[in-house]
Amino acid sequence: MIEVEHLGKTYGSTPAIRDVTFEAQPGEILGFLGPNGAGKTTTMRILSGYLPASEGTARIAGYDVHTDSMAVRQRIGYLPESPPLYPQMTVEGYLNFVAKIKGVPAGMRPQRAQIAMERCGLLDRRTTLIRKLSKGYRQRVGIAQAIIHDPPVIILDEPTVGLDPRQINEVRQLIKSLAGSHTIILSTHILPEVSMTCDRVTIINRGQVVATDTPDNLTARLAGEMAYEVEIKGDVNQAQPLLTHLAEVRQVEILSPDHLPEHHHRLRVTGNQDAGLGQAIAASLVHAGLELHELRRQQATLEDVFLNLTTTEPSAPPVPSVEATR
Repeated sequence: MIEVEHLGKTYGSTPAIRDVTFEAQPGEILGFLGPNGAGKTTTMRILSGYLPASEGTARIAGYDVHTDSMAVRQRIGYLPESPPLYPQMTVEGYLNFVAKIKGVPAGMRPQRAQIAMERCGLLDRRTTLIRKLSKGYRQRVGIAQAIIHDPPVIILDEPTVGLDPRQINEVRQLIKSLAGSHTIILSTHILPEVSMTCDRVTIINRGQVVATDTPDNLTARLAGEMAYEVEIKGDVNQAQPLLTHLAEVRQVEILSPDHLPEHHHRLRVTGNQDAGLGQAIAASLVHAGLELHELRRQQATLEDVFLNLTTTEPSAPPVPSVEATR
């Protein structure tokens, strides 16, 4: 439904995005994740026809964004970072106006406005002036204008920025309810946005795509190691070299948490993935006569992956998606 190949945009001599390639399948929510300034908004503006690309191609529903711009615009709903609202209009009046300029036939406009208000939880605000709405409700109106013509593709640029936690949750639920009947690309720098809302994620850093996959696969494939936190009672100076010499172990670190009981110690043991690390740790400690009070596995999170991929200049080819390796 969305196909982006080798997309680039340069301002003067400064590249904003370089060789950006990804795709979104029909009905899925794709998270476009990256730190501020990574190139997310530039990419969204190119996909919506707002900006021309300097190089590469982008197709939406089979239409080229550059050569078939009007056909693409008829098939997308776009919510920029600042919703394009008219504060002096009522919610219903504004949605009818948007339906008109988006080419919805006159006889269908009231119905489309009604459906959009129902889906976005705006029926009880239909006669309210937009300037009197809270930021969360204005964001709902922004999403309503994006879906009023029932487009197959919805592009949302930072849809929850500036909202309070309750409003963020409401907007997330709204976005999830739109999946299936629409393909959604959601740009954000907020990690919970991706893990709670998106089916797949594309991570962009300094204008380049560095990974594309499901959140679970990213953490599993990019973590590269496994770690356990261990609490023991006994001589930590005996435990540390004992664990260090295990074949499965790469590193043993003595931690210093507060409020441990007397003679209790906590260690962090890092080793290879799927190497029976936990079993080896437990067996070694028990065999040495040390009391094992806790053994807790720590898995890499999406935050770990995100920080790993976005704190350095991209230098390696992007991590392929599962689909690309089949």
